[in-house]
Amino acid sequence: MFRTLIKKKLSDNQVANIFINAIFDSVDKGFQEIASLINEDPVFVSSPSIEETASGEFGMVIIVGNLSFLESTFDADQASRVESLIFKKLAQIYDMGEEDFIKLIRGYQKFISRVNHPSKNWIYGMSKAIFHKYKLNDFQDEYFKRMRAPNPLFLKRMDEVVANYIWNWDAFFKKYRL
Repeated sequence: MFRTLIKKKLSDNQVANIFINAIFDSVDKGFQEIASLINEDPVFVSSPSIEETASGEFGMVIIVGNLSFLESTFDADQASRVESLIFKKLAQIYDMGEEDFIKLIRGYQKFISRVNHPSKNWIYGMSKAIFHKYKLNDFQDEYFKRMRAPNPLFLKRMDEVVANYIWNWDAFFKKYRL
């Protein structure tokens, strides 16, 4: 009974490992359904035919979005330490140099900010980034295709999907302390 009152203390390294593993696990297990939702979305005049194994862009958008929320969850020093560990570990996973991986992440952050401008809502930006990274404009009706803008109905549905991939720090801190 008292065990539930005691929170397990984690190191920054353990937090980075849990963070990375959880994101990879959720993307690996869920992308088949995401691809299906996109392929069958009624706003598209023809199916984008995204393969169930094409999770790379989606995964990067989810990583970048979660890193952005990480920065607003921790104090600046701890966020920097955990982020640095995450970068180091992900660079190894992606078989890249750490500096190159950081440039990749920063590039995605800039891309999301650009396609999301002037909004500051990261969920919305992540949905727009997925739209653009998978070149979904090609599958829209002529009105939205000419505007080169995602159909708002698609974005609303994608926002709901993306929100499920955002790390729940409140639940995490109920179980662990740093």
